[in-house]
Amino acid sequence: MNEAGTVGYRRHQYKQATTTQEEMKMAKPDVVIETVTMQDGRVVDFAGKRRLIKTSVIADGKVQVQLDFRNGESRTFTVPDALMLRFAAHGAEQKLGDELAGLTDTDDCVIAIDELIDRLYNGEWGVKREGNGLAGTSILLRALVEHTGKTPEQIKAYLADKDHAQKTALRNNPKIKAIADRLEAEKLAKKGVSVDTDAMLDELSAG
Repeated sequence: MNEAGTVGYRRHQYKQATTTQEEMKMAKPDVVIETVTMQDGRVVDFAGKRRLIKTSVIADGKVQVQLDFRNGESRTFTVPDALMLRFAAHGAEQKLGDELAGLTDTDDCVIAIDELIDRLYNGEWGVKREGNGLAGTSILLRALVEHTGKTPEQIKAYLADKDHAQKTALRNNPKIKAIADRLEAEKLAKKGVSVDTDAMLDELSAG
């Protein structure tokens, strides 16, 4: 027992489908959960090495952040009215920036931000994009514009509810693939990137 609260332990076990030596080597280690009784009597679980759990509460026009520490200590921060807009600006910057995680192409980043802004304007805060589902979307969009003659806005609206698997299948459609491959090659050429794939295949065959 520590001064801030009582501490208990329990383990979450990962079930193994098989028990081969190779799979056992690759298996994730058990996650240790430390159960801490906070000073105010609440019970909070801390997984692994996590030292702090943050919980936000919005009520009666006020924004509070509960900070629970692994040693049982707890703090509550109420955002001052005078700083509300500054905190909102900081949060908006963070939210928009987080949407670009995993994306490397600038055009894809623009599309990701456009889609996020639309979702936020519709009140959809918690909706997240599917992994790197937007990677390559800018090329797909341009290829569909060229193939259909529709505007970029119309194509964006069409792709808005399509998941990664659907976009990939559409990108690989023979009618679209030829256009997309050409656009991709042109984009790489502008960046000064040139890959001789025939030479690579010859090297592979020789090996």
